[in-house]
Amino acid sequence: MSARLAINNKFHQGFQSLVSLDNVIRDSQIDKWYQEIIKIRASHLNGCAYCVDKHTQDAISLNINPRKINLIPVWKEATDHFTEQEQTILQLTEQITLIHEDGLSDNVYSDAVRLFGEELTAQLIMAATVINAWNRVGVSLKMQPEFK
Repeated sequence: MSARLAINNKFHQGFQSLVSLDNVIRDSQIDKWYQEIIKIRASHLNGCAYCVDKHTQDAISLNINPRKINLIPVWKEATDHFTEQEQTILQLTEQITLIHEDGLSDNVYSDAVRLFGEELTAQLIMAATVINAWNRVGVSLKMQPEFK
């Protein structure tokens, strides 16, 4: 497969708008590890190799145990290794990523508000939305992980 377009060069304003949203999430109240959980799980579900690799590396740089990171795709079978907050974030991320199936359930939404409050829940919803947008760019353009 030949290289696909560099979207930043062909639609700079759109690309920069997505970067701006990403920066808002980065600077939000969401814990950095929680940000990476959202990005890694959505990227797994969407099949975005570039983003899975990038955000796995970002999580490792936060000194998160790589074994825990490896369990993210199978977190439902490894619940002993994820806190209630992490499990709620993973459920919320999955339901937003797969929004066409059943939407965001009342139970997951209520759990998020109970654990995080409305403001942080709003930020978590936006974080899942933004990484899903990035995944669609990465998969559409067949972006590959960059090994150095």
